[in-house]
Amino acid sequence: MNQVQANIHPGAKIADGVIVEPFATICENVEIGEGSWIGPNVVIMDGARLGKNCKVFPGAVISAIPQDIKYQGEDTIVEIGDNTTIRECVTINKGTKVKGKTSVGKNSLIMAYVHVAHDCRIGDQVILVNNATLGGEVHIDDFAIVSASSLIHQFCRIGKHVMLQGGSRVGKDVPPFITAGRIPLGYEGLNSIGLKRRGFPTEKITEIQEIYRIIFHGGYNNTQAREYIEKKFPPSEERDEILGFMKESQRGLIKGLNNIEE
Repeated sequence: MNQVQANIHPGAKIADGVIVEPFATICENVEIGEGSWIGPNVVIMDGARLGKNCKVFPGAVISAIPQDIKYQGEDTIVEIGDNTTIRECVTINKGTKVKGKTSVGKNSLIMAYVHVAHDCRIGDQVILVNNATLGGEVHIDDFAIVSASSLIHQFCRIGKHVMLQGGSRVGKDVPPFITAGRIPLGYEGLNSIGLKRRGFPTEKITEIQEIYRIIFHGGYNNTQAREYIEKKFPPSEERDEILGFMKESQRGLIKGLNNIEE
């Protein structure tokens, strides 16, 4: 381990092959997996758990206490999955007693100046683009892309394979496989380019598109739409992902653009 001029607590658990650049600070209750790189002027505070081959760029602060008045010093953590990159000046706060941890999955990219608040859950292969800001307990599923300067309200959920337009203001849940944008935020169609890149066959993309025509343009409420989809479409991983998301939604779904009042 290279740790010249770094401030590393002797109680920190740092695996073989980790490089810690000058002027980084690593606190006592920290674990860092093999092959990771910690850049200069990074601060990794108590409760951080970094996987293997992570990269943390200068100015990032991992596992600072939550910016939440209900936090009262309880022992909570941040988990960062293997092969995840955290760019300059990112802040990722630890959890509160509500969930106990904030987590970022494997193979994700968190770009510069992103803020991830307490108790957020970020999936695998997620991209959070520069200046995206997540409130507390936000849930972002695998393969989602949150574009630059997006603001996501606490408790919101972003589904799998979603492409969120830059500058979005998210106050409702965004279901899987779609693109969403404009102000107020609305459904703009499938993330068809992303789905093709990830190997979804044309017939599967067509099926997902038909399901969303029912949800956003069929004139049904969410309960009616779910019942109709269950009858019309045979069970599949994608159909069930959409139906499960709708059923579990806490804040309600975004609207179709033709249903938004200007």
